[in-house]
Amino acid sequence: MEIHPANEYILLAEAFCYPDPGRLAVLKKGLETLKTSGVKRSVAAFVDEIQRLSPGEWEELYTRTFDLNPMTAPYIGYQTWGESYQRGAFLSKMNRELLEAGIDSQGELPDHLIPVLLYLGQARKPLPELVEVLDPALQRMATGLRKADSSNPYLGLFEAMRILGKGLKKEPA
Repeated sequence: MEIHPANEYILLAEAFCYPDPGRLAVLKKGLETLKTSGVKRSVAAFVDEIQRLSPGEWEELYTRTFDLNPMTAPYIGYQTWGESYQRGAFLSKMNRELLEAGIDSQGELPDHLIPVLLYLGQARKPLPELVEVLDPALQRMATGLRKADSSNPYLGLFEAMRILGKGLKKEPA
């Protein structure tokens, strides 16, 4: 995936990816280009904490945060509706939006944070249903993570995403 660090959503998508050897360098470079001060501060705090970890520790933190804790499962629809018909309908709409935008979901469901961020990084008029549920879902994830591990560096990424999400416009009904 080619990263355009000046796009804050795309940089956050990169930060939410599973750790790999070049990821920290991409995040550091992208951090230099961030414009929104709250987002920059939150991502900087994340990068500062992550660079203190060994690659194995970062992988373990990622797994503990997103794979082993249902409260922080990184799926917007799941956080909003659980495993229900409403989530299925949302997944269908998001899948259509991702396909139309030419976004590779990278093997994830369309409501996963990574494809959602990539979509928001290029959508001129984001899907209204996504805009409506994004902040409450992020808030649930952050609250669950805070209860499990109040010092987890990923809390900063959730905050950065919430800051960016506040700038999204809801389309009139």
